[in-house]
Parts: sequence; C-alpha cells; structure tokens
Amino acid sequence: MPDKSDFLYPHSRYYGQVQPENLVFNANLQEFSQKISYICNLETGGKISPEEAYSQIKSLWKSLKQSKRQLHIGEHPFDGNYTEE
Repeated sequence: MPDKSDFLYPHSRYYGQVQPENLVFNANLQEFSQKISYICNLETGGKISPEEAYSQIKSLWKSLKQSKRQLHIGEHPFDGNYTEE
C-alpha cells in the first residue's frame, strides 16, 4: 500500500552536483514549491484572502533565502568571493 505522504508531498530526484548542501537546498526548494502551490489553491478557492496568501508566501520566501545563505549556495570558496560569517 502506497504511503499517503508520497502522494501529498512528492519529491523529485535531484540531478545536480551532488553535495550535501545542494541536496538540502533542493529539498527545501521542493518543500517551498509545494507550500506555494497549496497557498495559491487556498486563495483561488476563496479559503484565504489575497493578503494572507501574500503574507504566507513572503514568509516562505524569506525562509528559503535564509536557507540559501546558511548553506552558502551560489558562493564559490576558491574564487575569492567567499566570506565566512
């Protein structure tokens, strides 16, 4: 019997450069995408207001940006642009 969470929260395979931080960010990005979809559907169905949808999406976006910063995604430590915080 298939697991319900596989249906509700499907995950796609990762095809990028395999590094722990990339895998974690990919998982965060997929979760972000799923939550955005739910919020859009709730707003479209009239269950939440456009303002509430915007607020929730803004909060999710800030969390994703923070995750990117913490994982140093897009920073290259060997080209001189990398700064340790």
